[in-house]
Parts: sequence; C-alpha cells; structure tokens
Amino acid sequence: MQSVVDLIELANRRLGTELTAQDAERELAEVPCWDSVHLLRLVGLLEAELGRPVPVAEVLQARTLDEIWTAASTADSGPAAPDPAAASTAVHA
Repeated sequence: MQSVVDLIELANRRLGTELTAQDAERELAEVPCWDSVHLLRLVGLLEAELGRPVPVAEVLQARTLDEIWTAASTADSGPAAPDPAAASTAVHA
C-alpha cells in the first residue's frame, strides 16, 4: 500500500464500500456508505496489509480517509515482537 487511493481500493474490495478518490478528504460523517463498523474492520485490514499494528487511537480520531491513511502509514511500528519460535527453543535453567 502506497497511498490513500490504495486504502480506498482495499476498502471497496474487502468491505464492499463504493468509495472514490474524492472521498479521501471528505469528513467521514459525510461519506454515505461509511460507518463505524467499516472503520473497525479497516483497522484489521490495514494491519494485515501493512504487516504491523496501526495506531488505533489515532485512526479512531481521524476525520477523513486521508487522515486514517496518514496515521496508519506514518506510525512507528515500535519494537519488533519476540519470535515465538525462538522462545520455544530457549533453554530454561
């Protein structure tokens, strides 16, 4: 994913919305096919697409799709998660 247009295409493909590029800067409350359930589902889709967590609090505060994309795409992914395979092979003394 490289842009808010990719986010819109993802939402249309996976959430069944009919968003357009013009909806990127429109207030979410003004987007006819958008609701809070779409927003929560989009968080999961973004995490899967980006391969890392997205800042849910920032996404929930976003007022436009462009702001959602900015929050998701510029977020620091934080420290790497521990490798479960490495933990299972660790020797306990």
